[in-house]
Amino acid sequence: MKTSRSSFLALLCLLLLQAGAVQANEAFPVRSLFPKVAVIELEELYDRRDGLLIFDVRSRYEYDTLHISNARHLALDDPDFIATLQQLRQADPRPMVFYCNGHTCKKSYEAAQKAAHGLQDGVLAFDAGIFDWTKAHPEDAVLLGKSPVDPARLISKERLEAHMLAPEAFGERVGENTIVLDIRETMQKNTINLFPMRQRSVSLDNNKLQSYVDRAKRENKTLMFYDAVGKQVRWLQYYLEEEGVKSYYFMKGGAKAFLNY
Repeated sequence: MKTSRSSFLALLCLLLLQAGAVQANEAFPVRSLFPKVAVIELEELYDRRDGLLIFDVRSRYEYDTLHISNARHLALDDPDFIATLQQLRQADPRPMVFYCNGHTCKKSYEAAQKAAHGLQDGVLAFDAGIFDWTKAHPEDAVLLGKSPVDPARLISKERLEAHMLAPEAFGERVGENTIVLDIRETMQKNTINLFPMRQRSVSLDNNKLQSYVDRAKRENKTLMFYDAVGKQVRWLQYYLEEEGVKSYYFMKGGAKAFLNY
C-alpha cells in the first residue's frame, strides 16, 4: 500500500512538472529556441534591479517611447555592441540583463546569447518584456519621458487594430484629404515608393514628422502611415495619441504586405 501511494505521489509530481513546463512554453514560445540562455523572471528582476545593469536592446525610437526606469539603451544591431559591454564590464561587474518587447520577441535572447560570447558569464534575458514590466511596476517605467506610467495609457492590440487598414483599403483611402507618410528606414526602402507623387518620406525621430502632424490637425486631414512590415507603427501610435491626433491609419503588414498584394 505504501509503495502504491508513493508511486502515485511521484507520478502526480511528474505530471505537475510537465504541466508547468507546457504552460511556460505556451507563455514564452521562443525560450525553447535558446536553451542555453538564462532568463530572469519579472519579480526577481524587480527585487534585484539595483544590483543589475539593465539594457533595452530595441530601436532608439522604441526605447524613447517606453522603457524601464534607469535602463540603458544598446540596440542589438549596434556594431559596437560587444565592445561597449566589455568596456562596461571592466568598470562595473554587476550582471547584465537584456530585454525587448517580450514573450514572442527574440531580441532579448539574441542579445543575451551574443553578450555571453563576449563576456562568458553574468548575462540574463528578461523575456517577459517591457509591457509586462510596465503593467506590474508602472512606477519604474517611463512613457514618453514621463514616470510613473498610467497603465491605462498602454495601447491594447484592439486599439491598434482599430487604426489598421489592409493594403487594399489603405490604398483606396489615399486622396486629397490625406497625408501619406513613408516611415521606413532608409535601408528598407530600396527606392520603391508605394504611392509616387502622393507620399512623403519621414524618419520617426525627425522634426518633419511634427510638422506633418501639425498640418494634419490644422487642415483637418487624415494621416496615413506605412512602415516595412507593420511593426514600427505601434510605437508611433503613442506619439499620435499624445498629440491628440484623431484621424490616422496604418497599413497592416506594411510595405511588404502591399507589394505581396
